Amino acid sequence: MNNLIGVGHRGLIWIQYMGLVIIALATVIAMGLEIAVMVRALNVTLADLLLLFIYLEVLAMVSIYLDSGKLPVRMPLYIAMVALARYLILDMKNLDTWRMLGIAGAALLIAVAILAIRFGHTRYPYQEKEGG
Repeated sequence: MNNLIGVGHRGLIWIQYMGLVIIALATVIAMGLEIAVMVRALNVTLADLLLLFIYLEVLAMVSIYLDSGKLPVRMPLYIAMVALARYLILDMKNLDTWRMLGIAGAALLIAVAILAIRFGHTRYPYQEKEGG
């Protein structure tokens, strides 16, 4: 029975790593396509740069997870904050005042959450498990 559980666990880890490789490859392809669009247009906008930054954050998140086996919850929050900023920049002309304030408020709320998480990690660090 323990052998079956071990095989199942190794299988899940393998599937997890394959998923991470697929995410990384898809992100690299998306970055390449975005760069090709910028080269063809001979124009780089702030929205393009923010999109590339989101792609880099996704790659960093995959790298951190592969290195440590842990995913800091701050990483997806950073990505969400940049995505909200990009949305504001792209659709600023089409947004009414309340929607713009809502998006800015959401970004502010995410920033406060990141600060709270960071404070919690420094003030109350995780206790290491015995035996690794």
